[in-house]
Order: sequence, then C-alpha cells, then structure tokens
Amino acid sequence: MQKNKRTILQQILDQGMLPLFYTDSTQISVEIIRTLYKGGVRVLEYTNRGHAALENFKVLKKTFVVEAPDLSLGIGTIKTKQEANDFIAAGADFIVSPIVNPEVATMCHQKDMLWIPGCMTPTEIHIAQQNQAALIKIFPANILGPEFISSIRELFGGQLFMPTGGVELNKENISTWFKAGVCAVGMGSKLISKTVLEKEQYDVLLTNTKEALQLVKASRN
Repeated sequence: MQKNKRTILQQILDQGMLPLFYTDSTQISVEIIRTLYKGGVRVLEYTNRGHAALENFKVLKKTFVVEAPDLSLGIGTIKTKQEANDFIAAGADFIVSPIVNPEVATMCHQKDMLWIPGCMTPTEIHIAQQNQAALIKIFPANILGPEFISSIRELFGGQLFMPTGGVELNKENISTWFKAGVCAVGMGSKLISKTVLEKEQYDVLLTNTKEALQLVKASRN
C-alpha cells in the first residue's frame, strides 16, 4: 500500500533525519537498511546513483514490505520524469531530486506522493514553491552552510527546509543547522561512510545511527 505525502512528511519531521546512500551490492544495501532500522530509522532514501539502483530498489521493497512494513523507502537523485516513473512503479514511497523538475512534481502530486526537490538559490526555492514542494532540500549544504538558511528563512515563511550534503555527525554541526531553522537533516556519507559500505561495518553504523538520532533529538530540545 502506498503511503500518502502527509504520512511520509510527518515521518521525516518526527525522525528529524533522513539517511541516504547507494551501493551497487544488493546484499549490502539490504544489510545497511536492516542496520538503520535496528538503530531506530523508519524513513530513508536510497539514491539513484548507479547502474544497479532500480533492480536493487525492487529487491529492497520486496524485502522490507515483509520485514519492516512501517519503514518508508524513498528514492533520491531523480532528475527526469522517466526515472520517477520507473521508481514509482517499483514502489517508491517518496521522491527526492537534486533539482526542480516541474514534470516530476506534477507526477508526484497526481499520486499524492511526497516530492522533495533540491534547491541552491532563492529563485529555485520560489519555483519549487510554485510547484507545491512541502519540503525543500537545500543542496549542496556544505557549500551553502547554515547561514544561508538563516538568511532566506524569512523570505519563505512557513517553508520546511532540510540540508543535505556535508551535515556532520557531531552535536555542534547538527544543532547549528536546527538553530538556523531546518526541520530535519539529510545524512549521507557522514553516517553511511565509504568504509562502512566497503568493510561492511554494520556495528559501527548501528552505533552512529543511534548517536545521530540522539543528537537530532538533543538539538531540537
């Protein structure tokens, strides 16, 4: 059963963090998600960043609809209508993009699906708003920094923002983002590092996942 946009958005807001990753290996992808789930994650993003992404995603959906029915699995790095179509057919719960593509937005809205576009400028944010983006990804966050959010927040009152790219796994960095006014943080390689993937360090990932969720909770209080 496909979850609607309000349900997914609420999951992201409640969790305060959106883990994201990609690896060619289907089995490692499954184990990474199992570990994230064990650590308390209930919504995450698999990224469309390699040749095996679509086939892997199909396996992930089949696996976790049985193992973890309360887990929402979205797909990231979606740039075209065709990519969106392929992954929606494969059961994606939500769509994340590095850009604003109105065609993808329309497709998602028609299916009552959460669409999270990536923006880097006030103009892009405005266009995303015109295309009814409930949540906007600020990307690349390591280039823009928390000051960018602080500076533009009042221009776009009520808009929800989530930085992705360069969010660090430490209290100072995460709390700075939340103080700037974000509603959640996207965490990729700082949480699911290349070493974790290559050496299958699931114990390290489990510890880091629990820590990240605790840091988010502490940063909001």
